[in-house]
Amino acid sequence: MQGLLEGKVALVTGAGSGVGRAASLLFAEHGAKVIAVDVNADEAVATAAMVRTEGGEAIAVECDVSDPASVDHAVAAGVEAFGRLDCIYNNAGITISPVPGKGLRSLIECEDEEMRRVSEVNVMGVVHGCQSAIRQFERQAKDGLGGGAIVSTASVAGLIGYGGVFYGATKGAVVQLTRALAIEVAEKGIRVNAVCPAGMLTHYAGMDPDSEHRDRILEGMGRVHPLGRAIDPRDTASAALFLCSDLASNVTGVNLPVDGGLSAGRKVGG
Repeated sequence: MQGLLEGKVALVTGAGSGVGRAASLLFAEHGAKVIAVDVNADEAVATAAMVRTEGGEAIAVECDVSDPASVDHAVAAGVEAFGRLDCIYNNAGITISPVPGKGLRSLIECEDEEMRRVSEVNVMGVVHGCQSAIRQFERQAKDGLGGGAIVSTASVAGLIGYGGVFYGATKGAVVQLTRALAIEVAEKGIRVNAVCPAGMLTHYAGMDPDSEHRDRILEGMGRVHPLGRAIDPRDTASAALFLCSDLASNVTGVNLPVDGGLSAGRKVGG
């Protein structure tokens, strides 16, 4: 069976852990040549090595998505290695650090410096990825290789009031960017979509394997999500795989929830 991304080149940001690592491995499993990008160079290298161990092709590139020149360099490095770019998965993201022992910070507890950094990564990082990918897609169009796919990681927190206020605001920006940009670049054959996960098993949720809070967090996520379990990074990566693939060739401007039914509403009664 041919993979869903057979012969395609995919760049994944935040590839050093969590959803980014899961997506890099899954995309390669489906035939993509992967550009594994992360601000942590060692983790990017580790992800690329995992892909190659499984028989895939990958390179690692250190990149800070808040810096447009750094993103341009990552795209250029991927094109130099593999000859083209077919899809970019703008997955890199960070969150507001919780209050020790209390959980999520209220808006008035958030510091300007931290909010600025979260916005630089979660919003401008996506913007920079979109800009760089579009420029590369346009260059390829001149050679008769038009089109391309852009997928970003937003969040269910960008769709409904859920989680930290400022974090949700940055993800809401990604949701609207996805809609508006999809219309802007549609005539170029470029598709723009996003995945919107709910509570995931990543280190940002305190889900490190050795975390003393793991069982408590798992139980809490199970209560919140109607399907009764937390979102695995591979669940989100699978949705991104679909949106990057030709199976979604007529899908654009979509913010796809991967949330176990959370954003659909609440069950009435027992």
